[in-house]
Amino acid sequence: MTDKEHLKQIRKNIFCTAYKGGAGHLASAFSVVEILYVLYCKGILNYRPKDPLWEDRDRMIMSKGQGCLALYAILSKVGFFPESELNTFCQPGSSLGGEPKLGDVPGVEASTGSLGHGLSFAQGIAMAYKTLGKKNQVYVVIGDGECQEGSVWEAAMSASHFQLDNLTVIMDNNKLQAMGKVSELMSIEDWGEKWSSFGWDVSVVDGHDVEALKNCLGQEHQAGRPRFVIADTVKGKGVSFMEHVPIWHYRMPNEEELHVVIEELEIKKEELGI
Repeated sequence: MTDKEHLKQIRKNIFCTAYKGGAGHLASAFSVVEILYVLYCKGILNYRPKDPLWEDRDRMIMSKGQGCLALYAILSKVGFFPESELNTFCQPGSSLGGEPKLGDVPGVEASTGSLGHGLSFAQGIAMAYKTLGKKNQVYVVIGDGECQEGSVWEAAMSASHFQLDNLTVIMDNNKLQAMGKVSELMSIEDWGEKWSSFGWDVSVVDGHDVEALKNCLGQEHQAGRPRFVIADTVKGKGVSFMEHVPIWHYRMPNEEELHVVIEELEIKKEELGI
């Protein structure tokens, strides 16, 4: 399969998972697909699906917990758990809840959902690795709306102070949050300038360009500085009527919209159980 085919399959699995579960943050998951795909499928992260607690693994913290559908789809794709488990999403007794939970799902490294805490959690891990002289890398995916949380900036300031060059933050810059445009709710003129002023090494990349993401994330760290990657993305990427539309933060399609999703993601009705 080509990258394009893999990515469509992941988005298909995301939608089918949410449909069978009856709900889900579809648009937030769709925007981050390429980021997670590159991390897990293009040689960036060191991990062992059959040994999820492998001591020398890199850590990936999904701080924007509402994107968990994409994380679940990727983790199943690379073998942390069977793809069939996606069918249990948000069902009684399932380990796959509406937000990631540490200890329930193999490959999930932190319980996230209360936004703004993932970076601080990841920073603690990065500091421990530095103290122990270990080479493990720590990656964090955050949302642009999530950066309105004050705890993010406390972590940003201290990560630079402690010279955590084993820490990479990738911002899913889809420019929307639950209630509207990020720029209208709490505008930041220049994300790069802001994070750079906190002492971070900053890069900007097309968050839907697999090769560009791979090249960016594959670069060596600047010594003594944590890395911040601004991944410009589209919320709802892959489904035409969801793209750039805030109401799709947490909503399922009606019957008419469902036909569009089925056509654009090439979903068979039996895959949805209908």
